[in-house]
Parts: sequence; C-alpha cells; structure tokens
Amino acid sequence: MQKTHSLATAVGCIAIFLWGILALLSQQAAQFPPFQLLAMCFSIAFIFMLLKWLILGQSISVLFRQPPIAWLIGTLGLFLYHACYFIALAKAPVLEVSLIAYLWPLLIVLLSALLPGENLYFKHIVGALVSLLGCWILLGGPQSNFNSDYLSGYLFAAACAVIWSCYSVACRFVKQVPTDAVGLFCAVCALLGWLCHFYFESSYTPDNSAQWLAVLGLGLGPLGLAFFAWDYGIKKGNIQLLGVLSYATPLISTLMLITFTNIQASTSIYLACSAIVLGALIASLQWSDLLLKLSATVSRFRKAF
Repeated sequence: MQKTHSLATAVGCIAIFLWGILALLSQQAAQFPPFQLLAMCFSIAFIFMLLKWLILGQSISVLFRQPPIAWLIGTLGLFLYHACYFIALAKAPVLEVSLIAYLWPLLIVLLSALLPGENLYFKHIVGALVSLLGCWILLGGPQSNFNSDYLSGYLFAAACAVIWSCYSVACRFVKQVPTDAVGLFCAVCALLGWLCHFYFESSYTPDNSAQWLAVLGLGLGPLGLAFFAWDYGIKKGNIQLLGVLSYATPLISTLMLITFTNIQASTSIYLACSAIVLGALIASLQWSDLLLKLSATVSRFRKAF
C-alpha cells in the first residue's frame, strides 16, 4: 500500500514537470486564438488515448460507464480552468495573473484536510506558505503592480485557483474512476473548445512547422499526459505533498525560459528557487523521524566523548 502511495505521488510529479514547460511551448503557439489552441490540444490528448485503447484492445464502452458526478468533475474542471486562464490573460498582465492563479497549490493543501482519511499537518501549511513566498518572488514580488483596471482579469485568475484546487480535491471522491476516463473528459473539453472557438474567434493557420510542433507538444505533454499523471497522483498519492511540490511549476518554467530564451537569471530568481525548494522539503520531511535520528546522533556523540 505504501509503495503504491509513493509511486502515485511520483507519477503526479510528472504532471508538475510537464506544466513547467507549458510557458516555453506556449511561446511558439502564442498566435493561436485561446479557444482554438485549447480545442486542438484537448483533441490531440483524446486521439493519443484513443490510439492506446485501440492498440491494447481496451473497451471504450466500459470507460463511458462512469457516474455523472465523475463526468461533471472531469469536464468542468479541465475546461473551466483553462477557459478562465486564457480569459484572464486577455484581460490582465501575465505576471499578476500567474501570481493569483498559482494560489491553487496552497488551496489544495488546505482543502485536502476535508477529505476522509486525510490529515493536514502544520508542516504542510508552513511548507505551502514558504513555497508561496518563493512563487511570489519569482513572479515579480514587490514589483507586481496590481491595478484596479484589470480587476476582471484578476477575478478570472482567482477563479482558476479555486477551480483547479476544487477539481483536484474532488477527484478523490471519484477515485474508483479509472485514469483512462480522463481521455473521454478531454474529448468533451475539445468539443466545447471547438464550439467556443467557432462562436467567438476567427481561425488561425500558421505558416511554419514550428508552431504546429508546439501545438503537438502541448497536446501530448502539458495539456495531455500531464492530466493523466495528475489524476493518478491525486487519487492514489500524497495530495498534500503534491500540492506543495506544485510550486515547482513556475520554478521549472522560469529555468526553462532562462535556458532557451534571452531571459536573464537574477538574484531574485535564485532566492525564489531556494524558497520553493525549502518549502517542499519542509512539507515532505518526516520531522519526527528526523528529530529521533538527530537525537540518537547527539547521544552517540556525547558517549564518544
């Protein structure tokens, strides 16, 4: 049981890494309208899973037989989060939107205490707050300029944090639903995305392969495989720890941009990285075991002298 728990937590970390490369890939696909990009990525995710089911001979009809609450949580959680995120970016600066939206890891840590059989420890709260501080520094810190002119964008970003944290925690109530069912939720999200695109937007066709490759990468990774890894991790793993570790997403994103773009590293970035890592360590360490080992080491040291 413990081995499965740890493995599931490790699988959930795959999603955190994949979301860390979202910004880098999104740069290449920035010219696509939001709903068109969303619809294409969810379509790719569904097609990827459809091929898996066909190759392995899995029954798709069985996956359809999920309780209505699972369909509601899966489709609304995935679609509404990304819809609100793209709308927020259209109405407010990306720095402030990201800072507000990345309250969801902290909310996951706090809301998970409501789950049956889960315990919220002081270390989880401290770790989440320390990582949140690092995230705040990483996304601008005191230089963040919240302006009332962008209030609607800020509210949509806040909705992102609430939606994704509620989605992640609510998935524990339908943990009997197989992770493969997320592929069907992606299909519904793709359909909703296409409907919104054709109603609200004009289609865009790129003139270079790099943009198509970026869309493919998004659909297979941050807006594809990441959903399946996250679903498995939060249903069977340590949801509090995953919530804290999720603050690594803006950290990974920033490091990727520094490595592959002209963004320069700074003291604030190194300070933010340190805070995020420290927060994750605080939340993940078994402090009682650590104190016992430290006490035993001190005792042996005293006996030796």
